Amino acid sequence: MQSFLGSASYYRNHIKNISHITSSLNKLCSKDVIFQITKERRDAYERIKHELTNAPVHILPEFEIPFKLYIDAACIQGLGEALLQREIVYGEPREKLICYISREFKNSEARCEATQTKFLFLVWALEKLHY
Repeated sequence: MQSFLGSASYYRNHIKNISHITSSLNKLCSKDVIFQITKERRDAYERIKHELTNAPVHILPEFEIPFKLYIDAACIQGLGEALLQREIVYGEPREKLICYISREFKNSEARCEATQTKFLFLVWALEKLHY
């Protein structure tokens, strides 16, 4: 399981909300945990496989063009964010994905109000993305 999660983690910027998806599988790697496959864990495993084989095409960032950062802090277990840029394709403006980032809530963060959570994760995303 650790090997699979390590391989999936290598592509974490290509999988939306990967920390949320892998949370049940990460628990299997803890000490003193009985390795038991549940429906939730099997579904998470299958979803990661699906996401790895069907990941959207990412673009390289162009630093002259403004970035857009979408924050989803409404999830109960964690947050997900997407970094995009507007690109002109065949004369039409389209938002193109650069990367996804995500992580699980820490205990203290799970009790924050929605507005506080969004600002907290905005700061985290800016630090993570180095912008």
